[in-house]
Amino acid sequence: MRVLVVDDEELVRTALQRLLDSADAVTVAATCDGADALEATRRLAPDVVLLDIDMPGAFGLDVLRTLRALPAPPVVAMLTALDRADHVERALRDGASGFLLKTTEPRLFVDAVRLLAAGGVICTPPGSAAVLARCTAGVPAPTPPRSSDDLAALTPREHEVLTLIAAGLSNTDIATHLGMGVTTVKTHIGALKRKLAVTSRVGLAAVVHRATGGQGPA
Repeated sequence: MRVLVVDDEELVRTALQRLLDSADAVTVAATCDGADALEATRRLAPDVVLLDIDMPGAFGLDVLRTLRALPAPPVVAMLTALDRADHVERALRDGASGFLLKTTEPRLFVDAVRLLAAGGVICTPPGSAAVLARCTAGVPAPTPPRSSDDLAALTPREHEVLTLIAAGLSNTDIATHLGMGVTTVKTHIGALKRKLAVTSRVGLAAVVHRATGGQGPA
């Protein structure tokens, strides 16, 4: 797993590089500031980009939009020290796969990056339905708003995949749980995004949380 760390503070970049390089099967391909993020992503093709949300001269959310517009965009998770609802909403809308607090416990941080690389959605602390609900609560309702008819139009298998996405499972975990290949899971996810008019896994999870009143999947 190749990771690109983008942060304007050298101390943060160094600390994250040491942490991730010490983990099994994880390599930090490079670290850089926001100004060099696009070039580094094109050159190195990382699996995951950890992107600081608040950098002078290169606002992280603007960099996010640029990276997600690439022909083969990487998974991007925002690094943040603050909890700002406006930033959360915009990042989810623009394709971020989650948020990692810079104060996250090192072991959990590594687990979160692995989950991101496997196609999961993460809002630290990982595995918390309450945190996922909070992160997705700010995602604006799709246009037109989803109705019961939209969800009723999904196939039984698509319902199963959607529920597992909302529970935070990665593509690999969903494939194992449902007894199918990862490629098939990706096909179902693509169909769900089209049918529900969302652009990210977080958006799919938000559909479930809105439909269940914020309680998450049963």
